[in-house]
Amino acid sequence: MASRTVWLVGAGGTALTVAAAVASGASTHDGVELAGLAALGAGVVGGGGVVLGRRLSGKTLGVQVTVVAATAVLATLAGSMLAAQAMFVSSHDLKALLVVLAASATAAALAALQLAARLGRATEEVQHLSAHLAGDGTPPPPAEPLPAELADVADQLTDTWGRLHDARDREQAMEASRRELVAWVSHDLRTPLSGIRAMVEALEDGVVDDPATVARYLATIRQEADRLAQLVDDLFELSRIQAGALDLDLERVGLADLVSDAIAATGATADARGVAIEGRLHEPAPEVAASVPDLARVIRNLLDNAIRHTPRGGAVRVEATTKGGHAVLSVRDTCGGIPDNEIDRVFDLAFRGDAARTPGDSGGGFGLAIARGLVEAHQGDIDVCNEDGGCRFTVRLPLDG
Repeated sequence: MASRTVWLVGAGGTALTVAAAVASGASTHDGVELAGLAALGAGVVGGGGVVLGRRLSGKTLGVQVTVVAATAVLATLAGSMLAAQAMFVSSHDLKALLVVLAASATAAALAALQLAARLGRATEEVQHLSAHLAGDGTPPPPAEPLPAELADVADQLTDTWGRLHDARDREQAMEASRRELVAWVSHDLRTPLSGIRAMVEALEDGVVDDPATVARYLATIRQEADRLAQLVDDLFELSRIQAGALDLDLERVGLADLVSDAIAATGATADARGVAIEGRLHEPAPEVAASVPDLARVIRNLLDNAIRHTPRGGAVRVEATTKGGHAVLSVRDTCGGIPDNEIDRVFDLAFRGDAARTPGDSGGGFGLAIARGLVEAHQGDIDVCNEDGGCRFTVRLPLDG
């Protein structure tokens, strides 16, 4: 593209030179000869300028701009001298022309120096911007408007800095979440294992021999083992979600059946905690293309979370309906609401919202993270908001998925 432009400019300039020579009143022969002499002088000097410019390509922009200005003036001078040699210009006219060229050369040199200084300042602005970005500083506004090309470079640098800054924030958040996860999982594993070990040692040493106490110890060991198995299962599911290794076996399923099954499965836990569960299914009951076990797990996790945080005497309501081409499932509770500084983190990995944690009561802290991962794997979305003394989790799934 660049070489084509050079040829077009050269051809256009040659045609313009010939036209100017003919328009000067000279005969066709003299006009062509004059144009040839002018082209010869300009070509020789211009070629030298190109060679010199390439040799100085590693120099500053100021030097290269000065070479361009000098080439233009010298090309005019060379053409004029050749024209004078061929008697197209009188000695008197040549002297006058040299005076004009001297003034033009001075003006060209000043313009080149001014442009070089302008480019130098613009380059320093971009370098200053780059240094600020490298030092993790806020990009400063340029002291003066930049040339279009350098302005584009500055905009790209600023945009790149913004993306890198966001990526770094995400990385730091993920690292903090990872550290928190490791600490919490270690705590959740160590606490029940210590209890199991203490009870097993008591049974082995004969410290406990009362049948009722032995049965209670065995039941507790079984309960803690089941909880550890659930924790391991949650970790495995999370690893599948984060690795993108979910293999969903989709089939058409009605949300009404899944909601009914989830309510039945959590009914005993809700009764033990004094929490009422109510299901509301709007007709026609929505159907979606989903992996039945995975979607059932989403609903179960949301119900478990609602029951766990709802005080005795409270209620949990599950509602399924259709809206705007989506199946919408909502789980509402009367937990008292989520603090504003925590509501944006409820789906974060291992987030439980309280620093002093009781493992047997708070759960593994993975249920909502798993629910979000499974919903997004179904091309849906999930969110939470505070509502009427509690909170509402809403799942949206495409009906045509």
